[in-house]
Amino acid sequence: MSVIFKQRAVQVLLVLIFYFSFAAFLPPVVHQGFYTFSIFIKDILMWLLPLSVGFFIAHAIGSFKQYAPLFIITLVIFETLSNFSSVWYAYLGGHLAVEHLPPLKVATSNSDFPILWRLPLSRPSFWSADKGALTGLILGCISALTRFPFPKQFLDKGKEKSEWVLIKIFSRVIPLFVLGFVARMYQTHLFHNVVIPYSTLFVWLLILLAFYILGLFVLGSLGTFKDILQSIKNVLPAGGIAFTSGCSISTMPWTIEGTAKNLQNPSFAKGVIPATTNVQQIGDCITNTFLCFLLYTHFFGHPPPFMTWASFSIMFVLARFATAAVLGGAIFIMLPIYEAYLSFNAEMIAIILAFNVILDPIVTSSNVIANGALCRIYENVWNKVVRITKTKKLPIGKN
Repeated sequence: MSVIFKQRAVQVLLVLIFYFSFAAFLPPVVHQGFYTFSIFIKDILMWLLPLSVGFFIAHAIGSFKQYAPLFIITLVIFETLSNFSSVWYAYLGGHLAVEHLPPLKVATSNSDFPILWRLPLSRPSFWSADKGALTGLILGCISALTRFPFPKQFLDKGKEKSEWVLIKIFSRVIPLFVLGFVARMYQTHLFHNVVIPYSTLFVWLLILLAFYILGLFVLGSLGTFKDILQSIKNVLPAGGIAFTSGCSISTMPWTIEGTAKNLQNPSFAKGVIPATTNVQQIGDCITNTFLCFLLYTHFFGHPPPFMTWASFSIMFVLARFATAAVLGGAIFIMLPIYEAYLSFNAEMIAIILAFNVILDPIVTSSNVIANGALCRIYENVWNKVVRITKTKKLPIGKN
């Protein structure tokens, strides 16, 4: 019995059951306190993750030795093709769904739910996970292409310390981390004001996302039905955390942990997940392009022409490399592209902004789960690249 209660999923479930049993009787300040603590954990994570991401990627790249540049090039091509295919999948899904969806309107919810306190020291713009990833790539290449022992020893030590902090400290506060974001959704009536009016749209979107992500697990597993189910089960906890936190970056430690269980070489996840979290956002790509398709059809009376969508999809995929996987970060980079390539007006911009806020939990959890599935596919691709270049499988992540 004690083993069951040590499971993070069980702990989260018990905390949420306890919360909902007494939520109606708690004063607003208690709900705000829960949310404040979750934001505090998230802020600390965001301060630490650039270092962790840098060490994970550098250690992984360094283990490839002279093959490090090939790994980077292969990963960028893989991410580009992955995002591009999801955009065109949404285009086909939009054609199927458009006849069955209600007119789109702006849906609002009570979002006035301030936190009680926040870290007084704001994080500078240069201290971000993408900068950590870039630094990790550079340090990893230095370690891979030089014979000096110090770079490797430094990266090994940094990776070891980062793992200890994430596993021994942050993994143990998952239930409280989730609780705060659930309290916010409960207090702002987000589900009540949004899910019911647009249930048809949500059903279509969930079907599209589920079918695509399931296909990724099938493609990555290439095994039995039991193997596919186990792979999904391993990454679902990370998806659940992402659903409540709304942040792929802060969920990264648990994404790595779940994805590693699905790989031939578990350490592969520590090199791929940090490098792809900012860019390879399948849930975001499908959801936003699906909404773009519906809005274009609704306002202009016909679906986007093929060539219009082709030019839009190219710019959309390229722009993914400039976005950050944090709440509300990507949409503001994408708005100029919607205006330039799909002729979005102010009303269309307002609607897609509203839906991005509303759908963010679904989008973020889909990003995380799909990234876990794609990591296994990429491992298969990389192993084939290694065989084609007539080299042995590289011991990524091993000391």
